[in-house]
Amino acid sequence: MPYPDKLLAEDEEVVRHLHPHWLTLARPVLVLLLVVGGTSFGAALVPAGPSQGTVRAVLAGLALLVLVGAVLRPVLRWRTTHYVVTTHRVLLREGVLARRGRDIALSRIADVSYRQTLGQRLVSSGTLTIESLGEGGTTVLERVPDSDGVQQLLVALIEEDAERRGAAGVPLPRDGWDDDGWTPAGWSTGHRTTRF
Repeated sequence: MPYPDKLLAEDEEVVRHLHPHWLTLARPVLVLLLVVGGTSFGAALVPAGPSQGTVRAVLAGLALLVLVGAVLRPVLRWRTTHYVVTTHRVLLREGVLARRGRDIALSRIADVSYRQTLGQRLVSSGTLTIESLGEGGTTVLERVPDSDGVQQLLVALIEEDAERRGAAGVPLPRDGWDDDGWTPAGWSTGHRTTRF
């Protein structure tokens, strides 16, 4: 499903639209299989009699509660979490009922790095860290599919954005230092990490 164009600027294009890695859904799928299998087996073991229908209905109700909490919630959370890389910025959105989001302009990104464990390397996943200038601090994106490819893509887009801004006569952002050359801009705001 493409990202809504109404959220993009006129000359902005989506380059990558990602959700957290599909392996995030492994636990909910396992729970789904166990609950459905266990409930079916339990319902088959209920002895015949006048209370058989009631016991099976109670089992089905309990199974439904477990499925809503342990399967539906994580699947909806996965589906409504968006990591969108455009030609101008990185958009982060998450939440089912209550939403939160963050936009990081490519011109404000100071550093992009990724980290992968051995297991994450096997499934091509990882943690992406985006350090931005100003009060935004560091944003950590966990379970990003193809995290090394996304990191390389962001570096290339940042360079293209800097060239485009330079060619258009737009002043490039400063490196975070004040005019006197020694006081870091935003020093008093501290270092803040945002986890998505």
